Amino acid sequence: MSDRLTSLITKTPQEGFELAITLAQMGVEYTQPSESIRKKLRPKYARNADSLIMASHVIAVHYQTVAAANNYWK
Repeated sequence: MSDRLTSLITKTPQEGFELAITLAQMGVEYTQPSESIRKKLRPKYARNADSLIMASHVIAVHYQTVAAANNYWK
C-alpha cells in the first residue's frame, strides 16, 4: 500500500484535495485492513451525520498538509 503515495506535491488545489481524500482512505485501510469488515461497517457510518462530519474533518486536515507542502499553490 505504501507505494501508492510518492509525493504530496500536486499541480492544482483540486489535485491536492483529491490527494487529501486518498490519504484519508489510506488511513482507514491501514486502520482496518479487512475489506469485508469495512464493507459491513459502511452502512452504519454512511447514515450517521457525526461520522460524516468527522470524515470531512480528516480530509480537511490532510488538505491542510497537502496545501502547505505545495506552498498553497502560489
